[in-house]
Amino acid sequence: MQLILILALLLAILAVFFALQNTAVVTVALLAWNIHGSLALILLVSFCLGVVVSLLASLPSLLRRNRMIANQKQIIKNLEDSIKVEDELLTPSEPIN
Repeated sequence: MQLILILALLLAILAVFFALQNTAVVTVALLAWNIHGSLALILLVSFCLGVVVSLLASLPSLLRRNRMIANQKQIIKNLEDSIKVEDELLTPSEPIN
């Protein structure tokens, strides 16, 4: 967890240096829109949009995997319960004389 925090902090510091060194104003044309802004800001927004799109694209497989894990845990619990019941049935309650 600390490694992820350190890497995120380093990435944030690099992003600040990148933004400070790329202050040129650029125009991005998309269909009928023209967006004016700093090069760094437009690149960072584009990067963030790419991250969001990739997370949304991977969401169905993550949900499917989590559902499968929950089903497997339920199957394991049911099997363990049936083993307990069988053990109780096989274990004699009082000794036979």
